[in-house]
Amino acid sequence: MAPKRPNKKPKEAFLSHSSKNLVFSSRLAKNLTNANVNTFYSKKNIVGAQEWHDEIGEALKRCDWFLLVLSPQAVNSKWVKHELIYALQQNRYRGRIVPILYKSCDINKLSWTLSGFQHIDFRKGFDKGIQALLSLWKIKYVSNPSQKKSKGK
Repeated sequence: MAPKRPNKKPKEAFLSHSSKNLVFSSRLAKNLTNANVNTFYSKKNIVGAQEWHDEIGEALKRCDWFLLVLSPQAVNSKWVKHELIYALQQNRYRGRIVPILYKSCDINKLSWTLSGFQHIDFRKGFDKGIQALLSLWKIKYVSNPSQKKSKGK
C-alpha cells in the first residue's frame, strides 16, 4: 500500500494524461482551478512554439503533487510513462501521486507499482470523482450545473 498522503493542498499539481483524453482532462483541470488548486496542464500551460518537452520537464521539477489520468490510451502512452517514472523517482512526490481512474484499463501495463496506490475512481460519475479527489486536500466540492452539459467522455 502507498504511504498515507499528506492532506496539504498542492502548491501546484502536475496533471499527466494522454492527449486522447483531452475532453476529460480539460474538465478535470478546469474543476481543479475552480477549487483553487493550481494545476500544470499541457493544454493550458504550453502554448504556441514553446519547447513542450522542456516545459513539461520544468513543471515536473516544480510541482509537488502528481495526478495521473488512467485510461487505455494513457497506459499505452510513452510520454505518460516517462512522466510517471520521473514522479516515482522523486522524494517530493512520495505519498503525493494520485492515480485517477477515468476508464478501466490494465494499469500494470503502465507500471507494476500502481496497484499499490489508492485510486480516485471517476468511472461512476465526474461529480463523485472530483469530490473524492478534492477531499484529499480537505476541499469541499461544489457542483456547477453549467459543467454538467459538457461531460468529459
